Amino acid sequence: MQKQNDTIHLLILDPSQNDAQSLISLLRNAGHATRTHRITSEEDLEEVLKTSNWDLLLARDVEQEFTADSALAMLRRMDKDIPCLFLTNEDNPERTVTVMKAGAQGAVSFGDNDLLLLKIRRELEALEDRRRRRTLESHLHEAEQRCQLLLESSKDAIAYINDGMHIYANQSYMEFLGYDDIDDLTSTPVLDTLTGSSQEDYKTFMKAFADHGRDGMTLNCTARRSDDHELAVTMSVSAATYDGEACTQIVLQPEHSDTELEEKLREIRSQDLLTGLYNRQYLMQELERVIATAGKHSETGALAYIAIDNFAAMKARVGISGADLLLGDLANLLKREAGEDLMLARMSDDAFCFLCLPCDEKSLTRRCEQVCKAVEEHLFDINGRTVPLTVSVGIASITENSPKAEDLLARAHIASSEVRSHEGKAQGNGIHVYNPAEHEAMDDSNSAEVIMKALEDDRFRLLFQPVINLRGGDEEHYEVYVRMLSENGKETSPYDILPPAGPSATAIKIDRWVFAQAIKRLAEHRGDEGNTRIFLSVTAETLQDETFTPWLSSTLKAARLPGDALVFQIREGDAHMHMKQAKEFTSALHELHCRVSIGQFGSTLDPFSTLKHIDTDFVKIDSSFTEEIQKSDEAREQLNEIVKSLQNAGKLTIMPMVESASVLATLWQAGVNYIQGYYLQAPAPEMGYDFGDS
Repeated sequence: MQKQNDTIHLLILDPSQNDAQSLISLLRNAGHATRTHRITSEEDLEEVLKTSNWDLLLARDVEQEFTADSALAMLRRMDKDIPCLFLTNEDNPERTVTVMKAGAQGAVSFGDNDLLLLKIRRELEALEDRRRRRTLESHLHEAEQRCQLLLESSKDAIAYINDGMHIYANQSYMEFLGYDDIDDLTSTPVLDTLTGSSQEDYKTFMKAFADHGRDGMTLNCTARRSDDHELAVTMSVSAATYDGEACTQIVLQPEHSDTELEEKLREIRSQDLLTGLYNRQYLMQELERVIATAGKHSETGALAYIAIDNFAAMKARVGISGADLLLGDLANLLKREAGEDLMLARMSDDAFCFLCLPCDEKSLTRRCEQVCKAVEEHLFDINGRTVPLTVSVGIASITENSPKAEDLLARAHIASSEVRSHEGKAQGNGIHVYNPAEHEAMDDSNSAEVIMKALEDDRFRLLFQPVINLRGGDEEHYEVYVRMLSENGKETSPYDILPPAGPSATAIKIDRWVFAQAIKRLAEHRGDEGNTRIFLSVTAETLQDETFTPWLSSTLKAARLPGDALVFQIREGDAHMHMKQAKEFTSALHELHCRVSIGQFGSTLDPFSTLKHIDTDFVKIDSSFTEEIQKSDEAREQLNEIVKSLQNAGKLTIMPMVESASVLATLWQAGVNYIQGYYLQAPAPEMGYDFGDS
């Protein structure tokens, strides 16, 4: 599945259309698709607030007929949850305080793009959290209603208690204890429903539950019905909420029930059959619980991923049965090292995990150092043959800011893999602690150096994604993508790690490498009679490079490739910001018989104005439309109008991000010419798509 930032539905209040467009381009360059409306009056804002949903308002705090303060007041009056940022001409703390008191989320000096992007990201994340919370609250309410119905109809005797008093009981519970009216039971303490001999046991049991809080704890006791008849029962307790208040759920079952059998089955389901340790399913459940606990109580924990080094080679030497014996021996060793405070589970054929909370990565690192030493020194005897063994351990911290369980496990796995890639650790046997800053952030100051080093080390790869004619035909088109491999093998686009504004020389070098390699690959693929064409994306830096077209002409001649085999794709935002250079660039390409496409069309305030100045052959509509036409009739009508206008202007249209068959009928009816996306084929290393089956 392709990944894409959600489209930002943006309101802009700015007397200058050019300044408004610069804000859109800023967001686009930062990787955010936008659907933008520029506010022109009070009536205009009121109308769009009534008819559409919006994510953000950027308001210029300058003299204008409809002011930023008035726009903010309207948001408050209409009770709209739309974050608002004021864009001021100068840094004025007093003004910032004033607008925030009025309900805005802050003020930023116009032109301070880095700070603006950070604040926009923060407000959009907060907005998403609020929306998610409202959705979850709605789901919670529905779930509570369903649970209430289930409780009422359940055959199990279930009650909720608080401070030793019944606050709710279902019909089965009342029948079990012989009560006809819920009011009689809710005024009765739990102790009064037990015999005298069981009351002290109950008090001790509930104190232990309060101290340890383990759901599912059980007590064998004797219940006393309202008719004084006594019953031997098993009481199980769990933490719960009722009407929003924390309480305890109790379930009564006859003592001769299958509770022990059910507990045994539950234990078996959580075990790894070979080693007797907890299995992956149980660990992931516990990891989710630990992450939630860490977030709730701001505690710190850690997860260790323990991978056996060279397991496949070892298994080939000793065989499957020998490997099973070795894994059992290793499991016993790890169990001894884990002690009582570390949870131990088997994750896969060659990996185990430690989980602990509370603890920290340093203390777990020390424990794992002991593990590595113990494993290395242990004599693993398999059928009279000693097998040397080492492990590589990756550790990931668990904090209130931790990701979900699957992602946290991936962090520990990555750290374990990096043990082998470190200098001097070719065979593993060591420990590495995952550092989120190393993997999830890159400083603008070193991104160019990282890219150039990857180029020098030949760690760039081309991928090709087919562009299919929705109307049929035997033509073959591919769009070219580039991926950079990090030193640990992780793929990314080199363009993604460049700062939004350059550096220009690096962007040009990436373009030149991609174009040269793609032209070479295409010449080999086409042969003498091929008709395949490729789409090549152009950065704003190459758009302004006067030496590009002479270089392209020489490269085409050297490859003996006709110019019409190439379609150069210019982003609409770049074309709008550099209109003169884009016009000259397009003319020069057409002289070489190359074709031109405008990409991300529909992302500016007035997209059709670009087509008045640039002679383009193809228009690729912004990918955000593909998502939105599946959600609203308004978006479908807007797409129909755009496609019709483009066709009247003689342009061929392309729709990207097609990821399911459900959208094809809509695109066909709209008149779209070409489609591409993961539903057809993901970007692949070769141009091998069978266009005959399209």
